[in-house]
Amino acid sequence: MTSVFIGGSRAVSRLDSLVRDKLEDFITRQCTIFVGDANGGDKAIQHHLASRRYERVTVYCMEHCRNNLGNWPTRHIAAPSARAGFAYYAAKDLAMARDAKCGMMLWDGKSKGTLNNIQQLVNAGKKALVYLAPNGTFYKLSTEQNLRDLLQHCDRSAIRQAQHQIGTRLPAADLAASR
Repeated sequence: MTSVFIGGSRAVSRLDSLVRDKLEDFITRQCTIFVGDANGGDKAIQHHLASRRYERVTVYCMEHCRNNLGNWPTRHIAAPSARAGFAYYAAKDLAMARDAKCGMMLWDGKSKGTLNNIQQLVNAGKKALVYLAPNGTFYKLSTEQNLRDLLQHCDRSAIRQAQHQIGTRLPAADLAASR
């Protein structure tokens, strides 16, 4: 059974028909879904899955779950030394990226967390399907080159800012920023 890490930017709080259709495909294929507990994309994904009464879902949380709309099983992730901020929630996302076979991200083209998730999946050699919300298009990523190509559709200053906030060098972001 395929396990899919599905996440999204907090700014992406509504699912258009392309995204809903892809979620329906995962349901039809009986994929196991790993989703976070944040507002925005995570909550919208949870709402859709709960409305379909889909049961093959695990919600990843830190100490407590902010959202679990389907009352699904949870996986609590041990907090790093920081108790808030990017590193705190990135620990949960990293666990989902490790546990899943592949991922689907709903990205606003700016969110550092979603960009980090995409990078984690690609670095682990896992396929990522990225819905770039500003242009309403899905992109299939499995290589660093695919990520570079995706970043060409994003605002360079937003990518540089995300890279700075993540605190790690994203090789794909370096190339996108230089063009």
